[in-house]
Amino acid sequence: MAESRCPDTRWAWVEVSRSAIRHNTREYKKRLARGVKLMCVVKADAYGHGAAVCAPLMAASGADAFAVATVREGIALREAEVSKPILVLSQPPATAIPDLLAYDLMPSVYTTEFALAFGEYAAAGGRQGAYHLALDTGMTRIGVPWAEAVEFRRAVDFHSGLVCAGTFTHFATADVPGDWDWELQRSHFDEAVAALRDAGFDPGLVHCDNTPSVVLHKDTHYDMVRVGIGLYGLHPCEPSRDHIDLEPAMAVRARVTRCGWPPVGTGVSYGMTWRVTTSSVQVATIPVGYADGYGRILSNRAEVLCRGRRHRQVGNVCMDQCMFAVEVNQVRQYRPCGPVEEGDLVTLMGVDGDEEITAEELAELSGTINYEVVCDFGLRLEKVYV
Repeated sequence: MAESRCPDTRWAWVEVSRSAIRHNTREYKKRLARGVKLMCVVKADAYGHGAAVCAPLMAASGADAFAVATVREGIALREAEVSKPILVLSQPPATAIPDLLAYDLMPSVYTTEFALAFGEYAAAGGRQGAYHLALDTGMTRIGVPWAEAVEFRRAVDFHSGLVCAGTFTHFATADVPGDWDWELQRSHFDEAVAALRDAGFDPGLVHCDNTPSVVLHKDTHYDMVRVGIGLYGLHPCEPSRDHIDLEPAMAVRARVTRCGWPPVGTGVSYGMTWRVTTSSVQVATIPVGYADGYGRILSNRAEVLCRGRRHRQVGNVCMDQCMFAVEVNQVRQYRPCGPVEEGDLVTLMGVDGDEEITAEELAELSGTINYEVVCDFGLRLEKVYV
């Protein structure tokens, strides 16, 4: 592994590969038929990878539009000079309407009250407010019930301040090949879109495929697809691994801030849940803790990489720091393991030599999914782009 650079103020950081972001975006784009648009989901600060940097990379690699979760995220993209269409994947409160129009953001809409308020404000400024109609086809999260799509459009389409730029739904089980619930949701969505057209309503861009659907259900690409976690090199499910080649974009690094040789029996960290058992054990500290996304649940369970070797994390993970044990002179891969030194590079997630710790490995140890792992790491750790 090439030597990593780190921030000046703390020996802990998230490393994001620009080339991986570009590669993954192109991998999804090339799976789409001519004319099918690619909407890149960059909510939660691009799943912890930094939306202001990732979105322009994606735009240059084939992205046609972006999706965020909040109005504030959309504003941040505009302030980063992202000019492509931006969809807010929920209906914000009516108090956000001025910002939606000021920053040219499209809300997802599913109540007539919000739609009409949006239209009134837009019309008052001599404009039209573009929105996407969200349909609930069975996930029971947001959206107009699919069977009421036509009724909804009839209730709002009279307003000159509104224009429906898209119609979409979200699949709950697209990551399960052959799933009956997915088939039912698709059927409901297709029926709703057909009913809108039969009633004379333009649905705008029709989209329903999320990250797993793009590779597992190519017949539902329709006008546009929405890709999230895959853009960052992580698979949403095991079946997708056989269909697309992705490169993980995030690594989490730190440097050793202290190392010592505690006497046998010495406890480590709060609660002293781990103790030194032999005189050949070195304990090293790194400045990463649960406030940085390295969950306390990983205590005494996870491993880190240093000098191309795996070492066990020991003691309870603290808010800002944690420790790992180096069993010096233990023979690994036919080579003795030497001690580490202050300043040595440590990888909590990513590649070092022939070893790799994946987001999936940490997710399994934590009882969660890779989505949460990368989002959490991106909250406080400074990002270094390589």
